[in-house]
Amino acid sequence: MKIMIVEDEPTIRDMLGETIEKWGLKVVKLEAFDRILGEFLIEKPELLLLDINLPSFDGFYWCDKIREVSKAPIIFISSRNTPMDMIMAMNMGGDDFIQKPFDTDVLMAKVNALLRRSYSYTDTQSNVLEHDGIVLDLKDWDVHCADKKAELTKTEFIILKLLIQNKGKIVSRNKIMRTLWKDENFVDDNTLTVNVNRLRKKLAILSKENFITTKKGEGYVIQ
Repeated sequence: MKIMIVEDEPTIRDMLGETIEKWGLKVVKLEAFDRILGEFLIEKPELLLLDINLPSFDGFYWCDKIREVSKAPIIFISSRNTPMDMIMAMNMGGDDFIQKPFDTDVLMAKVNALLRRSYSYTDTQSNVLEHDGIVLDLKDWDVHCADKKAELTKTEFIILKLLIQNKGKIVSRNKIMRTLWKDENFVDDNTLTVNVNRLRKKLAILSKENFITTKKGEGYVIQ
């Protein structure tokens, strides 16, 4: 799978490229902003990350042009955040919109979700996180332990992924809620507690009753 990045800010462009490559995906970082359609036709990416504010025509223009020749998923990434910007992005053929600054984990969740929906691929990349026998499948959001498996909701998946990625460190409730809010799944404090308890019950099915520890007044941690 190849992802094309159309972002005129070099720091963000490089950060996106490094993040995507860590997931085993190919990256094309476009810098010829006056011939985006031509480069798209040459590279044939499976997904496009497209900024709105570009040096030549804006992202809306290029999205419209690309939609004349391709159904490849397009995610707009922009610091613009008005409802009209989001409506324009969708009307021009965009599949999703993520506002800067963004959480790279949330962005990759959106990228992988769109790739899953758009292509019937089952890659062999290392799309799993593992800790203490718990294996989190990043492709289908299932969690495994030995020969047992449990299905997670999107919210449960994001919580568990965040905790595994920060294993040994306390992850504050605020950080978890901010991550979920960026993913448009706004949750309040009580809802987070409910989701963590549901996640614990699913981990208990996998014989991992104490996988998540509560640090009162601080957050959650897995050791």
